[in-house]
Amino acid sequence: MTAQLYCFGESGNAYKAALTMQLSGYDWQPVYVDFFNGASRTPEFLALNEMGEAPVLVEGDLTLTQSCVIQLHVAERTGKFLGGDRSEVLRWLFWDAQKGSGQQGGLRFLMNFVPAEKRPQPAIDWLSMRVQTALGTLDRHLAGRDWMVGDAPSIADFACCGYLYYPEPFGFDRKARPNIDRWLENIAALPGWKHPYDLMPGHPSDRAAK
Repeated sequence: MTAQLYCFGESGNAYKAALTMQLSGYDWQPVYVDFFNGASRTPEFLALNEMGEAPVLVEGDLTLTQSCVIQLHVAERTGKFLGGDRSEVLRWLFWDAQKGSGQQGGLRFLMNFVPAEKRPQPAIDWLSMRVQTALGTLDRHLAGRDWMVGDAPSIADFACCGYLYYPEPFGFDRKARPNIDRWLENIAALPGWKHPYDLMPGHPSDRAAK
């Protein structure tokens, strides 16, 4: 049975789920959510996910929301990318949701997808400091490590990298964070890896052309 992942290319949270499915060899296909034109707020979408968020996984009678839940489901079904220490994997999944992607996504959105004249600079300044602090934590953790947990890639890696391959600026400079840069290269070298804009439908240029 082919699973459907409701997603869109600009979403780092959707990318976490999509990348886990892609690298696990899961049988899946993307379903485009036209987020920027309000698709996630329609009654049809809210019936799938009352939170009005992507990603959503639909697999037969099973519907799952929240990227980390989808990642865990895929890892448990396939037996891949669970890591050696489950508590450590979960620790970094939760850290990413609060400190990593949870802040990077909001900052990137405010700096790139909100019209320039409407961007709330005080909020951007505050989030920027938070994001830099979290990036420092991640870079220090990866010093001397190839992967987030143990000696092999896990869903912790695919969670914490969710927003770090995107080209839109939000204060992340790969070359200024050498341990993160090396780790991102490790992930991108895994068989089947794809950039978020190649893995999922939707791209800022698609909207600009309309």
